[in-house]
Amino acid sequence: MTVYGFHASHEQISPRQLLLDVQHAERVGFQAAMCSDHIEPWSERQGHSGHAWTWLGAALATTSLRFGVVNAPGQRYHPAVIAHATATLGQMFPGRFWAALGSGENMNEHVTNDIWPDKESRQRRLEESVDIIRRLHAGETVTHDGFIRVDRARIWDRPAEPVPLIAPAVSVETARRSAAWADGLVTINQPHDKLRKMIAAYRDAGGRGPLVLQVHLSWAPTEDEALAIAMDQWRTNTFAPPLCWDLATADEFDEASRDVGPDAVRAAVRVSASTDQHLLWLREYAALGFDEIYLHYVGQDQSTYLDVFGRDVLPLLTEG
Repeated sequence: MTVYGFHASHEQISPRQLLLDVQHAERVGFQAAMCSDHIEPWSERQGHSGHAWTWLGAALATTSLRFGVVNAPGQRYHPAVIAHATATLGQMFPGRFWAALGSGENMNEHVTNDIWPDKESRQRRLEESVDIIRRLHAGETVTHDGFIRVDRARIWDRPAEPVPLIAPAVSVETARRSAAWADGLVTINQPHDKLRKMIAAYRDAGGRGPLVLQVHLSWAPTEDEALAIAMDQWRTNTFAPPLCWDLATADEFDEASRDVGPDAVRAAVRVSASTDQHLLWLREYAALGFDEIYLHYVGQDQSTYLDVFGRDVLPLLTEG
């Protein structure tokens, strides 16, 4: 049966409030949670970006949920640091933590003042980072000289079972390439035909593990309110690669999105005042074969949404 989780959006909600929100999510029936590791929000209107790793320790300790995080090792974070962080969380909370490792976005990585590499270089840097992390998780002392340089690194506290490392992907090509190393695949809501092709490419290339989907949604008591929330909070997230990879600051995303209209937002966010419509959309995604679906309500005030979906949506998704 598909697991339905809560997406904790650090870019939109303060870490203190977000901890209360994920606890609320567990109380109303969400079975898991995930977040993304940002240092910059997508918009000044979002206005937050707490430290995901600090927050994860508190969230795992104060709920019983399983958690995942999307992270980009290689520039802002040395992969030995990510190996250390993931191993510690995995050791403290056995079986309850996974990490999705991607090639990164300039909005988060430019703070190092290093050159922002082209996509192929970033992808090769990621694959090298994954290999280093896996070797450290296996207990090796690692020295390495390549895109990443490592000198005699060792992780002293490790979980009995390595933390799953899964691949975030938004394209068929990345899904296929990730199959060589990933313990699963995570993507975002896209047209069904695109999602089918991504799943097929990953599986046909030997990809193993769960298929995970993050669904951006906006609900409110009226359609106009639901659309207004999505327009305010998520119109900066409508750009296809490479633009979304290469812009550097919230100001740049706000400038680029000045003329984004409702149609573009509706293509990126499932907008409806009807919980029945959201239920239908989520069932359609589950029917594509996703093992875990994480609901990301794009509004900043999560409380009413959590109560309504906990009452009218989650019980119908998880019944039978």
